[in-house]
Amino acid sequence: MLLQTAVSAASQAHPLSGTIAEWVWLLPILPLAGFVINGLLSLAGAHFGPTDPTAAEHEHHSEGAADASAISHAGHGADGDDQHAVKRHRWAGVVSVVGPGVLILSFLLALGIWQAMASAQPAAPFIQRYFSWMPVGDLHIDAAFQLDQLSMLMILVITGVGALIHVFSVGYMRDDPGYPRYFSYLNLFVFFMLVLVLGANYPVLFVGWEGVGLCSYLLIGFWFNDKANADAGKKAFIVNRIGDFGLLVAMFMLFANIGVLDFIGVSAKALDLGAGSALVTTICLFMFLGCTGKSAQIPLYIWLPDAMAGPTPVSALIHAATMVTAGVYLIARSSFLFSLSPVASLTVAVVGAVTAIFAATIGLKQWDIKKVLAYSTISQLGYMFVGVGVGAYVSGMFHLVTHAFFKALLFLGSGSVIHAMHAAYHRTHSNEDAQDMRNMGGLRRYLPVTCVLMWIATLAISGIPPLSGFMSKDEILGSVFARAQGSTLASATWLGIPGSTLLYIIYAIGLAAAFLTAVYMTRMMLYTFHGPARTGTEEEEALHEAPWIMTGPLVVLGILTVFGGWLNLPEVITGIIPLGPRELLAHWLDPVVGDATTRIAAGAAQVPASTEQALIGAAVVIAVAGIVFAMTRLKPDRLPRKRDAVPEHGFEGVVAHKYYVDEGIERTIVEPTYAVSRSFLWRVIDNGLIDGFFVNGSAALARGLGWVGSRLQTGNVGIYAWVLVVGVLVMLGAFTLR
Repeated sequence: MLLQTAVSAASQAHPLSGTIAEWVWLLPILPLAGFVINGLLSLAGAHFGPTDPTAAEHEHHSEGAADASAISHAGHGADGDDQHAVKRHRWAGVVSVVGPGVLILSFLLALGIWQAMASAQPAAPFIQRYFSWMPVGDLHIDAAFQLDQLSMLMILVITGVGALIHVFSVGYMRDDPGYPRYFSYLNLFVFFMLVLVLGANYPVLFVGWEGVGLCSYLLIGFWFNDKANADAGKKAFIVNRIGDFGLLVAMFMLFANIGVLDFIGVSAKALDLGAGSALVTTICLFMFLGCTGKSAQIPLYIWLPDAMAGPTPVSALIHAATMVTAGVYLIARSSFLFSLSPVASLTVAVVGAVTAIFAATIGLKQWDIKKVLAYSTISQLGYMFVGVGVGAYVSGMFHLVTHAFFKALLFLGSGSVIHAMHAAYHRTHSNEDAQDMRNMGGLRRYLPVTCVLMWIATLAISGIPPLSGFMSKDEILGSVFARAQGSTLASATWLGIPGSTLLYIIYAIGLAAAFLTAVYMTRMMLYTFHGPARTGTEEEEALHEAPWIMTGPLVVLGILTVFGGWLNLPEVITGIIPLGPRELLAHWLDPVVGDATTRIAAGAAQVPASTEQALIGAAVVIAVAGIVFAMTRLKPDRLPRKRDAVPEHGFEGVVAHKYYVDEGIERTIVEPTYAVSRSFLWRVIDNGLIDGFFVNGSAALARGLGWVGSRLQTGNVGIYAWVLVVGVLVMLGAFTLR
């Protein structure tokens, strides 16, 4: 009741006032309730202080060190494929309803709110202020949610794709001992992501921003008994703290210079910062530093590949629908700032382009199926930043949406593959790596549905028309080309390079990254599903398609991957083939990013239809060339199993080891920091100064004073009397002898 009545007077006059939109607060509350319920159920099944430590150790280890712990028994035990049935968590049935159920309810509520917005077509955001959060001096921060076209788009992606991932998790994690804990973390993750996109000001957004960072730590290190998994979680947490520092500095600078932090207030006063000024550029660059952390761009991308240590559905949630999209959303949300700084916008585009090509090259030599998709995510995020960097905010968000569809499909499809591989290796008690593509091959015969759906996603991410990935990726590349002449970016310079020249270079890099994307994705599919089976003769008998609670979400995502491009059909296509209304997403987002887009694109020459068609043709040719190149050069029938493989040498070895970036950071940052911490901070400051001088020194001083005092306490009354007499004489002498 308090939430519904504490609405500002301004909101009451809004077209959405009195509609289902007033229940927007319930969107994050539902997954938060799921977190509380599942968390309590997790604690209800926990053992505190066992009498037999060795039993506890065995029980904790059984919770898993890799995906094997969650799915080595999936598909058997209960199904009768194994002699030793697995005892599920006592509250697994309740968790299976609550975990996905709260997300499905949130998605249904989101659909209702979207329908209300589509009918009302509000030009201004709908603000719900619930209470005053930080009224300190000139700082007035409200706990408030902002509902507009941009946040609505993100809500639908988060709750829709998130609900599918939750449903998939019911089958994937069904026999894990930490089943309730897993769903409590997953629900909490979605809660914080919804707070992030619903926040009406930067501090509320920052709460969600930090919350998803916390949940990434919990979920990536879910099987924390394995040190590698725990380290991966810590790595994600620490690297993101670096980026978060940048976002904090940007907020401090905004408040120091314009005195407000809510989005409406900052948008109204943005011009006070000065268009093209060093101040607005600095604010945007610090903000972008935060984006490089959350959305894994150079140089803070290093945590995302290690995020594969968590369960595969976690990878799908992080990579497709939630955390890594936060940076792209932040720039689109702050378009009123970035559109004022051509230098900052070009920086975003350059970093995005370099990240896209860099990660794509690494994906060429990865053998872990999840690592291939991890570097693919980094590369595709680079495309999104190219889009929002050149002021094509709709294009960047369009690719965010389509990427959520086909990348969730790819990750969940890889989970289905890993599920089958683990079940097969578990049956024969083999220790082979179930995630290495060199141990796969020929799986299309055993997982036909997964194979077809993953091929659809592969063609989409490669840019094959008319799939969704083609539509969104081509729109980004076309926007870069269009802004290379006449736009504010083309007129600017970046480190002495003319903006026009730089944009053409970014366009060329985008095409090259598209070619590499087609190559490494086709490589993944060929080595996984085609050629001879490298699993083993006995293992092949246990390979089978995942249950429908896992395959069903794949089918839905496959449909979205095929038709998702219809969200924003360009005029050049609808003019030739009347597939449907054109530029729906552009019209939807125009009230939020329209002015910023116009500010950057003002003066840009209109690309002729013939040129635009030629650009589309070039993009298609590049994608087809990449697929054909991979199919002709790669020979799955000649690929040895992992245990027989020869390590790569030369440049291939460098790429396979990810350019030794992690090793370089270890040598140049981690090890020196550890050495300084150990030799100086610990031995000199901690042991020497704090413990030795202050703690032990004060203790020694106290003991010394005590010893002196103890010498004065002899117990001889005569000595006490003489001391008293001497003291009296001294005092009398001090007052009389002057």
